[in-house]
Amino acid sequence: MIAELPSRHTLLITDACFSGSVFKTRSIGTDAPPAMKEMDNKISRVAITSGNDTEVPDVSVFMKYLVKALTENKEKYLTAQKMFITQIIEAVMTESKTEPRYGTLELAGHVGGDFIFSKK
Repeated sequence: MIAELPSRHTLLITDACFSGSVFKTRSIGTDAPPAMKEMDNKISRVAITSGNDTEVPDVSVFMKYLVKALTENKEKYLTAQKMFITQIIEAVMTESKTEPRYGTLELAGHVGGDFIFSKK
């Protein structure tokens, strides 16, 4: 289903039990750094999940830090991977026993690049 989406970039975020099992468009601005432009030119299919292939708690620590990362972001361009590494994984694993994951969805048509959040 994801492979059939007409978008150039797709980011799947799940906050559910066993969400880690998922791993078995629009253009960014002209002022974006060259590396961001290069990433933007590739079709990306990536996912961020609240846990591995296990149960996750009813009260979502993951969602708390995801919302915080997005609302407090100061960067004009932020990749999903950078957000995950710098603002989500350590905070969630410190506060809960869940292990969030970030990864590419190769079977859904991932070619390269990443989902890029562009701040207006």
